[in-house]
Amino acid sequence: MVRSIMSWVDAIVFALVAVYFVNNYIFQNYQIPSSSLEKSLLVGDFLYVSKVSYGPRVPNTPLSMPLAQHTLPILNCKSYIEWPQWSYKRVKGLGKVKHNDIVVFNFPAGDTVALNYQQTDFYTLAYQEGKSMYPANVNMDSISFKEQSMIYDLYYAAGRKMILSNPAKYGEVVIRPVDRRENYVKRCLGLPGDTLKIVNGQVYINNKISPDPEGVQFNYFVQTTGSYISDDMLREMGISKDDQVMFNIDQASEPALVAMGLDGRTAEGRLCPVYHFPLTKQMFNTFAANKKLIHKIIMESEDYAGQLYPLNMNTKWNRNNYGPIWIPAKGTSITLTEKNLPIYERCIVAYEGNKLEKKADGLYINGVKTNRYTFKMDYYWMMGDNRHNSADSRYWGFVPEDHVVGKPIVVWLSLDKDRGWFDGKIRWNRIFKWVH
Repeated sequence: MVRSIMSWVDAIVFALVAVYFVNNYIFQNYQIPSSSLEKSLLVGDFLYVSKVSYGPRVPNTPLSMPLAQHTLPILNCKSYIEWPQWSYKRVKGLGKVKHNDIVVFNFPAGDTVALNYQQTDFYTLAYQEGKSMYPANVNMDSISFKEQSMIYDLYYAAGRKMILSNPAKYGEVVIRPVDRRENYVKRCLGLPGDTLKIVNGQVYINNKISPDPEGVQFNYFVQTTGSYISDDMLREMGISKDDQVMFNIDQASEPALVAMGLDGRTAEGRLCPVYHFPLTKQMFNTFAANKKLIHKIIMESEDYAGQLYPLNMNTKWNRNNYGPIWIPAKGTSITLTEKNLPIYERCIVAYEGNKLEKKADGLYINGVKTNRYTFKMDYYWMMGDNRHNSADSRYWGFVPEDHVVGKPIVVWLSLDKDRGWFDGKIRWNRIFKWVH
């Protein structure tokens, strides 16, 4: 009896060790949770992520439960033991991150998390809450960068204090090691040392156009000539139910829609139906060519964008017109100024572990007065193909090299959550599809 039990224990321990080793050093299963990379990767795709492509990392938290990122299901507790924590090391891989690679990485702004607001990164939440405490609007254009920095620091400090002092609303605030932060998947558009800018939605790298992926999407308002768009047409176009938004036109919404130029009316004088969709170029052209059905298509404005990176700087950048911004490269030194410090402050302090102080007579890094800094790591710029529905580097900045997890290789299963098991739920055409 004892021998039988011990043989089972041995088998279970061996299986856990094998899973731990494979998951950490060879490949990892990953499910696409959001539409940020549609149409390249779809919600419901299950991927094998290769960790040898860029080199597997030595775990920061070696004592952890396999297959659980940071929280154990059911028990709802941490899936790892915080001690010991090892420093960043990476085994040499088969290659390096290249332009337009799809990359899985740990969410950089996920180091600090308010458990009741996990869908909003802590820093954005703190700025939002802090700013709400100071209702008087400040004209940032009329003050210096130094004064702007002081005001943004005030917003963040006030918001952080509010979150920490109100656990009933915001939940416990936890600090997560690098390898226990949420896994994100985006496309790498900028490499270390690149200068990136976005002009009217087009990405430029080092002043050269970066070709858009075939499935790149933007959000549009689509107004019909009076009839409704059928479910069959939306399904054929590949617009998921989550992305199908039709406006409830009433006395409150009508003036705003008309002001946007969506002024088509029926014979009875009512405003024609208005939809809100993410569309690829091909989908846009299909709608635009259907003159009998479609009255007008207008791109979503920047009113829907939210606060962009850096949060503590008045850049006037938006989703479609952003930068230029230089991406830090390991071993490269820069001169820190009032204008670029907000861009690189998080790299210096949060990712590379330095103490930075702003004093009346200048900047101090680790107690030494200086205006120069040499980066210890390479950084990357990650964006989604679904450009208006992607929380990416435009919102939270650079991805440090120690956050890179691996490269998606193949889709081994794909499930369409909008369909039933006998109605095309399994996307057979995507099974064992290589990720490009």
